[in-house]
Parts: sequence; structure tokens; C-alpha cells
Amino acid sequence: LGLAECKRIDNEEGRYTLVYLHAPLDAELANKTQAPLLELTYNWDTEKYDGGRNFGHLAYEVENIYAACRKLMDQGVTINRPPRDGWMAFIRSPDDISIELLQKGDPLPPEEPWSSMENTGTW
Repeated sequence: LGLAECKRIDNEEGRYTLVYLHAPLDAELANKTQAPLLELTYNWDTEKYDGGRNFGHLAYEVENIYAACRKLMDQGVTINRPPRDGWMAFIRSPDDISIELLQKGDPLPPEEPWSSMENTGTW
């Protein structure tokens, strides 16, 4: 998704790692902790997460929904809900978190192969 790591904290006592990500245009602000950041937590010990420990989904606005989905597909990511409407798509993270991609501004005109692509799995 183009996010970049700007900070990482390993906590031996708590047995977790925090990774902070920023959007590409927020690089300068991220170093000053003024930009919105996404915090990912990795717990070192095995723990099963279920619906009570997670949430609905994350959403990201992208410059071109078709180009973003193509880039992700080329990297082996499954597009669970293709952008048939030129506006919205869904993928899943490796940890099964639903991620929504939204077209910045107005929807793009419908375009193949997206228009006829079926949903895959859940989103």
C-alpha cells in the first residue's frame, strides 16, 4: 500500500514489537510525530485472536483504484472484492484483517478486467 516504517519499538519485558507506518507524503511529518500513523502490534508469544480482539476493517484512499489493485495482484495479493464500480475494493492482510481501498475523488469509469471480476473469499 506504499506505507513506510518510521519507528519500531521492541519491548522485551512485554514481549511485543510496535511498528509505526506513515503514508508516503507524510514522511517529513512522521519524523516529527505530527502525521497520522498506523500502529501495528506483533506479540511474540502465540495467541489466537478472534472477533473480540479485532475490528471491522482499515480503509485507505488511493490515487487510482485500478493501478493500486493491479500492483497488489502483481505482488500476489488476492483482491477479494474487485473495484467493479471504479470506487471500492477489498483485500485481506496476512492476519486476515479486511482492508478497504477507496478511489480518491470521483469513481473511475468501469474498466475490464475489473468490471466482470467476481468476489473471492470474504471481505
